[in-house]
Amino acid sequence: MKVLLISANTEQINMPTLPLGLACVAAATRKAGHEVAYLDLMAQDDVQEVIKEAMEERSPDVVGISVRNIDDQVMDNPNFLLEQVKKVIASCRSFSNAPIVLGGAGYSMYPESALEYLGADMGIQGEGEVAFPTLLDKIQQNHDLSDTPGLYLPGRGLQAKRAFAKNLDAFPFPEDHLWSASSITEDAEFLLPFQTRRGCPMNCSYCSTSTIEGEIIRKRDPALVVEEIARQAQKGFDRFFFVDNTFNLPVSYATELCQQLAAAELDITWRCILYPWKVDEELVRLMVKAGCREVSLGFESGSEPVLQALNKQFNSQEVCQITEILGDHGIHRMGFLLLGGPGETKESVEESLQFADSLGLEVVKVTTGIRIYPHTALARIAIADGVISEDDDLLRPRFYLAEGLEDWLPETVHSWLAERPNWVT
Repeated sequence: MKVLLISANTEQINMPTLPLGLACVAAATRKAGHEVAYLDLMAQDDVQEVIKEAMEERSPDVVGISVRNIDDQVMDNPNFLLEQVKKVIASCRSFSNAPIVLGGAGYSMYPESALEYLGADMGIQGEGEVAFPTLLDKIQQNHDLSDTPGLYLPGRGLQAKRAFAKNLDAFPFPEDHLWSASSITEDAEFLLPFQTRRGCPMNCSYCSTSTIEGEIIRKRDPALVVEEIARQAQKGFDRFFFVDNTFNLPVSYATELCQQLAAAELDITWRCILYPWKVDEELVRLMVKAGCREVSLGFESGSEPVLQALNKQFNSQEVCQITEILGDHGIHRMGFLLLGGPGETKESVEESLQFADSLGLEVVKVTTGIRIYPHTALARIAIADGVISEDDDLLRPRFYLAEGLEDWLPETVHSWLAERPNWVT
């Protein structure tokens, strides 16, 4: 079948991003024998015209649209990003009668409500490398679609239980031309996204990762990872971003990956996301040797009761030790504060601000109010506290902000940022 895959994301919330998930689905779909065209709307000025040209040139049998973000997670005047996606779908409808299939991380959090709001023909929750080619085969052969894993149909809900692939090595890496075709890669600050693991068992109270990727960590073979990174380095990419939710977990895997990267002696640098727990000097030394130059640390709070309420497995002392080790080895550190959650008080906020200030981080990003996602502990707390109702699907952004902080917290954060140019929101 002829397939057109579209990345609808045009939001540059933290940085321009390549649609890694859709690129993985594109590679798997082509491997399954289908003809695949690929359209990234990130840097397009005239989306309508670009879609028209793609439709006329490709005449697709099926259109797949990736939904990455639902909103910008900003409590003060949030930007609801699905309105733009709805326009993309309307453009597709005006130029083609091909069925439209939704997917992506954002869609997977709201498979029923997003499908209804956007008015697509169907959607796939979770990993699309297996489900999407399966769906295409069924459409091509005019077979019943109902046993396609993770498939949602309008008004009929989930058709078959979604499946999490145990062997990520069975999936191909994204194809080179998908990256080289994007103007984003021309940016000198660009980092090529790379994923070695999926799933997270940490169950932070507010996090949607387990809904998207599952709770069990599934890993690619480190040797295959290094082989692919080496191949990309030969193509001219020398800066990478490991988008794994917790690069250091499991520690044994992170250690082996860094050892193999260092042994390959690739002329690359990279950044990653660290869970501030179980990070010692030996691992950091290996990370530096392997090319790590920057990390993101989601420590979120400096108050022990708040950390416990967020279901964090670490304490503030561990965060101090880890940030010091990273700094001693010359790694640029971006820390994250998440203020206003359950149990937060003015005193705990002040404690967290002072704690973050004491760490001497190169960048601190502060978020006030916590976006409430479905199927999380925070959502259950918000229902119990009367912040949301049980029948709220949470597609439209809703936030948790502890009572009594509504005016004081934004004003306090603003005053702190005014005196600290390396702090951002």
